[in-house]
Amino acid sequence: MNSHADAAQQSQTEDLARRIGQRRVQLGMSENALAVQSGMAPRYLQELLSQGPGFDPGGFMRIAAVLGMSYQEMLEGRSDPPGVPGAGATHPVLMHLSEAESWDMLRTHEVGHIALPGDPAPVVLPVNYVVEAHAVLYRTEPQGPAAPASGAEVSFQADRIDDRLSEGWSVLLTGTAERIDDPGTEQRLDEQYPVQPWAGGDRRQWIRVEAAEITGRRISGM
Repeated sequence: MNSHADAAQQSQTEDLARRIGQRRVQLGMSENALAVQSGMAPRYLQELLSQGPGFDPGGFMRIAAVLGMSYQEMLEGRSDPPGVPGAGATHPVLMHLSEAESWDMLRTHEVGHIALPGDPAPVVLPVNYVVEAHAVLYRTEPQGPAAPASGAEVSFQADRIDDRLSEGWSVLLTGTAERIDDPGTEQRLDEQYPVQPWAGGDRRQWIRVEAAEITGRRISGM
């Protein structure tokens, strides 16, 4: 990407952060309150605002719903024709999913994002996954960036977004990662779940993320 494209993308990210900040202030909401109501840590919200929507579309979708904006309105601003007041975008309705509904949603998808501790900021990577009981499992490179040490605290998110209708759902779980190193368990998982990571390569290491907490949200237009 050339310097002009980089500058344009940075400008769009700054405009988006400014729109979010203005709407938050208009609602009398603190940044911490916005983070909590959007299902994320304040530090993670700050990282989203600095990186832009490509970093975590599902996270921005939840922010839009909390702020009472459509996803498209938040990304691009109001598109009212000049001189026509009150022609706003359709506002979405935010519905909280039960734990069972959240797991059901995860089972309908095959690709999610694993968020791992990083320095200076968290690292978010796409992975192909399966659900087993109250855990998410995926395969990766044994020494790759998506292979945390056993015991690491991580987050996992999957979502589906319809930009045209400003609708979709997002499920976020937090828990503890476990590297599966037992040969018997590895064989069972290989046979039971023929997961083929899109990135290819030597991704034989199974990672299990046991959920400590799971939250889900569905957004639909009024």
